[in-house]
Amino acid sequence: MQEQEIIDRIHGLYPDAVIEASGENCSFEVYVVDAGFADMKPLARQQSILQLFNQDLQSGKLHALSIKARTPQELTSKPNNLVQIRI
Repeated sequence: MQEQEIIDRIHGLYPDAVIEASGENCSFEVYVVDAGFADMKPLARQQSILQLFNQDLQSGKLHALSIKARTPQELTSKPNNLVQIRI
């Protein structure tokens, strides 16, 4: 499987998404940013993408797919669990 094939398949479900894919052979990581994730829990986001690759995972064409799915707002908001230290 190629990176572009993964991106194209995800664009079929999320046409406006910004997608980055990296990896080789049968192990990939994808980063997907789409406003459509706003009302979805993180697990539901991942499952919606993972379902696109069920057959590939079952057949062994794809062995591993790591998914990070975010909304545009999540990218621009500051994490609230970080502490700033001034010296």
